[in-house]
Amino acid sequence: MTLMDQDSAIAGTASQPPVRTALHVLALCFALSVLGRGLVESFTVFLLPISENFGWDRARVVSIYSLSALAAGLAAPLAGRLFDRSGPRLVYAAGLILLGSAFLIAATARQLWHFQLTLGLGVGIGAALIGNVPNSILLGRWFGPRLPAAMAVVYSATGAGVLVLLPLSQVLIDHFGWRGAYRIFGCAALIVTAPVLLLPWRRFSSGSPTIAKSTSADFVDEGWTLLTAMRHHAFWALFSTFFFTAIGMYAIAAQVVAYLIDAGFPPLQAATAWGFSGVVLLFGMLGISWLDGIIGRRPSVLFSYALSIAGIVMLWSLQWYPNVWLLTGFVVCFGSMIGSRGPLLTATAMKIFRGKHVGTIYGAITFGSGLGSAFGSWSGGLIHDLGHSYNPLIAFALVAVVLGMIPFLVVPALRR
Repeated sequence: MTLMDQDSAIAGTASQPPVRTALHVLALCFALSVLGRGLVESFTVFLLPISENFGWDRARVVSIYSLSALAAGLAAPLAGRLFDRSGPRLVYAAGLILLGSAFLIAATARQLWHFQLTLGLGVGIGAALIGNVPNSILLGRWFGPRLPAAMAVVYSATGAGVLVLLPLSQVLIDHFGWRGAYRIFGCAALIVTAPVLLLPWRRFSSGSPTIAKSTSADFVDEGWTLLTAMRHHAFWALFSTFFFTAIGMYAIAAQVVAYLIDAGFPPLQAATAWGFSGVVLLFGMLGISWLDGIIGRRPSVLFSYALSIAGIVMLWSLQWYPNVWLLTGFVVCFGSMIGSRGPLLTATAMKIFRGKHVGTIYGAITFGSGLGSAFGSWSGGLIHDLGHSYNPLIAFALVAVVLGMIPFLVVPALRR
């Protein structure tokens, strides 16, 4: 495409109605989230093949997944700051290139540190660069007060990625081995980079004129910086909610496929069942956001935690009663609520800390999620190895989820 053609394309896009462009931006953010989260969560299917290939215990293998979550959390403030300074094109392209390179190199890995460097650091940072922090900033420019609904759609990409890539991962492993599957994933991520670079980013970055006018009319930038935000109680309330909830959810999510296999379900059925959580997650995301507008934030969030706790209890029961009904109940209750609080927390943070540094501040808050995911998945593997049972692991996850709920019971800023 020539420079003149590119200018024409940008001009043509600029003339599109704002609603249509907003939907295009939403679709893009959703697609990138499907790819990023799906590739990260696919590790739950690769856990057993890699463990059996090298004879490593569960804690060592899960450390790869934990490092990925930690790297994603650490990279979240970086992604926000890079977005604030350089815009979405550079952020998204860098994330895709890093993901593709990491998977291609992981296909040749021979030592644990090879996996930790590629699937841990590389995939974690890459996923953060195409994940919720840049997506929330970009969507905020187009959806304004309807950001919770837009973010609910994007957060549901976690479920869509799980639904598509977990069964696909198992099929690819069965046909090409785990190394061949990683080569395919790496090539796919790099191929996607080219069309992403050619998108009309000038128009996508500008935001809706209607949102810009309404924002400028009723909002004055109070000069929030990361340091001033960290002195506000709402920052640490949001951080702790992300942190403890992630511990509980990812202590289970990292090993759920292996747990179901140990409970007596065939590998493909276990991967597909957990992958089906992607279907119910969309309804969970949209449902909790809808409830927020009907009954308020605090009741809707507490309801989501109640469903998560019910799902954990059903999972616990599966080791004694491995049947389709309990499995379905677990997938519906637990799977539909993974990240369901995310859109509401995002909207709360974006409202409280609005300003030119909101990307950096929100990225720092979501570091709690990355840190909790890393600690939860790693400690879950360690607890399983030490206890030779899933019971202490599930009890640990249950306590963490309850702790994640507490800020919504005691902090006024999270009830509004």
